[in-house]
Amino acid sequence: MQTEQVDIKTPEYVSLQFHAAGLGSRAAAFILDTLLLVIINILVVIALIFGLNASLFDYVETDMPSYMFAGVIILMFLLNWSYYFLLEYFTGGRTVGKKMLGIRVIQENGHSITLLSSLIRNFLRIIDMLPANYLVGMLMIFFHSKHKRLGDLVAGTIVVHERRGKKKKKLSKLDKLIAEKGLKAEGGLVEEWALKSLGAKEWKLLKTYAERLDSLSTDDRIVLTRKMADILFPKIGLDASSKHYDELEDMLLVLYLQMKDEWEYEL
Repeated sequence: MQTEQVDIKTPEYVSLQFHAAGLGSRAAAFILDTLLLVIINILVVIALIFGLNASLFDYVETDMPSYMFAGVIILMFLLNWSYYFLLEYFTGGRTVGKKMLGIRVIQENGHSITLLSSLIRNFLRIIDMLPANYLVGMLMIFFHSKHKRLGDLVAGTIVVHERRGKKKKKLSKLDKLIAEKGLKAEGGLVEEWALKSLGAKEWKLLKTYAERLDSLSTDDRIVLTRKMADILFPKIGLDASSKHYDELEDMLLVLYLQMKDEWEYEL
């Protein structure tokens, strides 16, 4: 089935376009995630066996304390059910399988998935799994115009394809400045989970700063850079007091590149 184009208008009145991920890519991502979880579960069991000083063959006959058995069951339950919930929130809507397939979960308004949305959509997997093998979820994804399962409908989320193979366009002054400095988002300023401390307000402020930077005089550039660092860095746990102006500017531009991946979408 071909992917459907989805048009979204953000609260900031910006129109975004996405390709909704269909049943095939979502099923493939789910299979990859399931295989990973199976491997992790097997490793947990093996670790338990070695912890009891038992061999694999006499494991069944091992006199396992009931509290330990209950602990392992609880651990494996939490591991399997929190895998999707935590990864989707802390890694920008991407589980390992989704990242490999180039898809991600976002909110219907185009913003990154929130903690509550991630919790709701993954809790409702219980219903999407019914009666077996995710039949309800697969039927919903196949027939829904935006390929949503029940969890997506209730949580207000959508699974989309990430930007790939973008057409080359003329570099802006900001792009040239970043290229000259050799700055990249990869291995960026902070971990993805720390970016959750910054929202739409901070992104618009940082984007305005970055786009105006090259047009400012040296003195104004220094003053504005220090003001931006004083506003943003405490929110992500960074100390700007001992940094030189040039270093602060580079750090802010790297932060801009990191936030751009989360807040600015293109086909």
